Amino acid sequence: MLLVVGATGMVGSEVCRLLASKGMPFRALVRETSDPAKVERLRDQGAKIVKGTLCDPASLKAACQGASAVICTVSAMPFCYLPGANDIQSVDLEGVNNLIDAAKTNGVKQFIYTSFSGNLDRDFPLRNAKRAVEQHLKESGLVYTILRPSMFMEVWLTPAVGFDAANAKATIYGTGDQPIAWITIKDVAQFAVESLTNPAVRNKVLELGGPQSISPHQVIKLFEKAKGKTFEVTYVSPEALQAQYDGATDPMQKSFIGLMACYAAGDPIEMRAIQKNFGFRLTPVKEHIEQVIATA
Repeated sequence: MLLVVGATGMVGSEVCRLLASKGMPFRALVRETSDPAKVERLRDQGAKIVKGTLCDPASLKAACQGASAVICTVSAMPFCYLPGANDIQSVDLEGVNNLIDAAKTNGVKQFIYTSFSGNLDRDFPLRNAKRAVEQHLKESGLVYTILRPSMFMEVWLTPAVGFDAANAKATIYGTGDQPIAWITIKDVAQFAVESLTNPAVRNKVLELGGPQSISPHQVIKLFEKAKGKTFEVTYVSPEALQAQYDGATDPMQKSFIGLMACYAAGDPIEMRAIQKNFGFRLTPVKEHIEQVIATA
């Protein structure tokens, strides 16, 4: 039996779909306030639903008992963020550490944790929480795999962060020439699931990107070619991002701005060595763009 924490989120829901497709039994930890439609979808996939929160040790004990491995993709950002109740401190830091402790205490053998790229390494709340959790996991005695994906295409190439392909407008952080190892959520989920049975990645930190690192300008050119439209591009300089960061007071705001500043610096990742240990094909940006346009 496997336990998925973050099962209603973007990566977690794809992890659950993959587990179901492989016939692997799993539990999904969900909150009382989780979207009922998403919870029902998990049930339809065969998940055993366990209700609880990362702040409730009793619910974590129940969720972990009898589980051989935990896949954790949970984060308070961006959709579940509630200051003082469901935030970076209580979920991404204290909550995931609670989960690691519960897993160890209740006999779980393996823990797979989704962090983010080691190149995203500025001082901001989400980064600091994730790096602290990584260290706690390494010191726990559990067999671990830490996944460090680069920028998700499904987030950073959408209007949520200023990339509005439908209207041929894009906000670019930095010069636009910096290479980034854009990766799809489904590929990250595939790495998580395959790490369950891949001895080569036990007690390893995996820096994950797509099959090639390309710049935001190159991404825009791919979109322009596919759509037959010229994009209107707005640039946000590192200096402007720093001013925004200095003026922000909320940890989520600071974390978003911090991630944008990391984007501005670039995040190239060489994937050839890691791909030798995994048997699936990574999704290139061009293919993702074709899928976005086809489903628009």
